[in-house]
Amino acid sequence: MGVFSIVSFIMIIGSIWLFAYKRSRNVDLSSSEGYFLGGRSLTGVTIAGSVIMTNLSTEQIVGQNGQSYVAGMEVMAWEVTAAIAIVALALVFLPKYLKYGVDTVTDFIERRYDATTKRIASFLFIFTYVVSFLPVVLYSGSLVFNQIFSVDELLNVHPLVAVSLISGLIGIVGLLYLLIGGLRLSAFSDTIYGIGLLVGGLSIPILGLIVLGNGHLLAGFETIRQNTPEKLNSIGAIDSEMVPWPTLFLGMFFNNLFYWCTNQLIVQKVLAGRDLKEGQKGALYVGFFKIFGALFLVFPGIIAFNMFGDGINPADNAYPMLVVGVLPDLAFGIFAAIIFGAILSSFVGALNATATLLALDFYKPLAKKNVTDKKVARFGKIVTVIVGGLSIVIAPLISFAPAGLFHVVQQFNGLYSMPLLAIIILGFYSKYATAFAAKVTFAFHVVAYTASQMFLDIHYLYVFSVMFFIDLLLLWALSRLKPLQVPFELTEETNKVDLTPWKHRNWVSAFVILTVLGTYLLFSPWGIAK
Repeated sequence: MGVFSIVSFIMIIGSIWLFAYKRSRNVDLSSSEGYFLGGRSLTGVTIAGSVIMTNLSTEQIVGQNGQSYVAGMEVMAWEVTAAIAIVALALVFLPKYLKYGVDTVTDFIERRYDATTKRIASFLFIFTYVVSFLPVVLYSGSLVFNQIFSVDELLNVHPLVAVSLISGLIGIVGLLYLLIGGLRLSAFSDTIYGIGLLVGGLSIPILGLIVLGNGHLLAGFETIRQNTPEKLNSIGAIDSEMVPWPTLFLGMFFNNLFYWCTNQLIVQKVLAGRDLKEGQKGALYVGFFKIFGALFLVFPGIIAFNMFGDGINPADNAYPMLVVGVLPDLAFGIFAAIIFGAILSSFVGALNATATLLALDFYKPLAKKNVTDKKVARFGKIVTVIVGGLSIVIAPLISFAPAGLFHVVQQFNGLYSMPLLAIIILGFYSKYATAFAAKVTFAFHVVAYTASQMFLDIHYLYVFSVMFFIDLLLLWALSRLKPLQVPFELTEETNKVDLTPWKHRNWVSAFVILTVLGTYLLFSPWGIAK
């Protein structure tokens, strides 16, 4: 990066922070609701920007394009099919959460079951965020940032030193975001970064196609269609190592429901909406983004394959090579700011979710009964600094971890994702589901899932396809064998916001689902994959 790129990078980062800070000053950060949930004041656009940027990270951008470089458009399942789960969040899960008046997903588990079940789920969330997600986001994001923008060469230092410096800078900025403005400040900045990511992200495949087509966009696409039509097929083989097609309707669907409808990292942003209508708007906006996000999260990998051939090893280098190959020099500072924002947003989102769970699920109920709301918020800020600091220290050490770390982390999530989803769904629709049955289901699943990973050579999405139904059946059966003496009833008037739904929710949801089906038809042997 030249001087112009560095100056433009700093100016963009500073301007976005200043804009977000001014917009967030009217929220009282001394209260727990103000610090953790932005005072429940977010609108649909702001919610969508926050969710999108929390979900996206450079590891996802680079990793999925690396997978598509190898396997083609079947990888888009992680993006496109997520939209169906997001429709379920808007129409089913969010109204239920808000009706119960909860601040966290685990709050619902406590109200519906008991405090012990809540803390089991909360501990698993926190452990995953602290041990894997937060340091991995910092390390992998900094690694990619250094690969694309050559910070080590700019500073004339070892690559690991450059990665450590970038991790520390992002971590410190993230801490300042939360301490100064809480969730609301990060949500406003995420909205701007989200727009930038959409424009900047789409510019890479467009520029790539123009280069591939010798100056003509459509000629570049025709080159791909003629040379590698199989890469445009979104229907994976039944034994695919990436996404076997039968799992689209089972394991992938259940995994998406867990991530988008029961994961505190995501749900917290939607719960911060000022009412149900804004929450539903934000969720459905995200649904559309996930569908079209495949154009810059998956398709560039195919462009890189056609541009550089099959010699890129590891495949994760495909996207950085494409960016360096097609991006004009004057745009590097702008693109650097977008990538920086993507890393920052994922880090801040997970850090805020971790602090929220520690403060509201452990500190508040275990402290003295007369603990004030301000003390809870203060504890959250202290935890934010501690966890953020640990993540900054741990991040560079991931370079010494086994190569399969990310795969192991992904498999670890399977230890609790399916039983958590079953517990929440049955909690919604059964008055007889018991806390005892929930605990046994958690324990059974951990043992059964671990055994499946140790002794069965089966894709984990197939395992999810079966385990969800087993967990649901076990929870229902145990609850029937030892039922509640008094059926559960929701306490009236527990909601904290207006529950009037968005009047356009149904037709917009239908359009999202039709767009998902149309996208799969387009990228199939019946469409352009001929």
